Amino acid sequence: MQAMILAAGLGKRMRPLTDHTPKPLLKVAGKPLLEYQIERLILAGATSILINVSYLADQIEAFIAARNWLIPIRLSKETSPLETAGGIQKALEEGNLNSDEPILLVNGDIWCDFNLTLPSLNKAVLNKAVLAHLVLVDNPNHNPSGDFILGSDQQVSSGKSTDRTKKQKSTSLTFSGISLIHPSLIPLSSDQPPPLALGPLLKSAADQGRVTGEYFSGYWLDVGTPERLAQLERYIINEQQKT
Repeated sequence: MQAMILAAGLGKRMRPLTDHTPKPLLKVAGKPLLEYQIERLILAGATSILINVSYLADQIEAFIAARNWLIPIRLSKETSPLETAGGIQKALEEGNLNSDEPILLVNGDIWCDFNLTLPSLNKAVLNKAVLAHLVLVDNPNHNPSGDFILGSDQQVSSGKSTDRTKKQKSTSLTFSGISLIHPSLIPLSSDQPPPLALGPLLKSAADQGRVTGEYFSGYWLDVGTPERLAQLERYIINEQQKT
């Protein structure tokens, strides 16, 4: 299973902590957030990890080079952040991702206790008919309206009124930042594609019935601000004290 961590953002909401440190390397309970992500992907059975980087990329490169990881970890450098789809497109065109194999995609600035080894996630995207499988969570205070509709049949839609969504019980939920996508979802062309997660690519595929999803009720946090970083640290320390 190939995995990709999205870590090219500027971390503007995290300033001043990110003035001199890229957000993925901010420490939580004594360890960089990126290290937690890598460890969980390795435990989940990832055979390789690609990390797209841009802002203060040299620091992330040095961090990766300084460790002896159990699986290959490569970096895809972007002169300026290309957004999610653009970063994946670049990696596919340069051969850093296998175009015939689903990609386990994880946002570098989220924390989620979701079990990445769950069969429903690992086996969700098996062909080009289903282009993506999303892990969805309850709407946080900063995103009360949610991102996608999850129907009782596990089909995901953008929330637009369709015959299918009218016929089924549905719930608006927030995209967790964890997904399994088929590379064919990403257009390969000279033009940079539009954003993936909450942009027209994924929402269009969802409204065509080509995206599935599942609901996760456990702990999830968008680690986008200093306050949420501190919140995550309290959570991790509390969990460590339980063991």
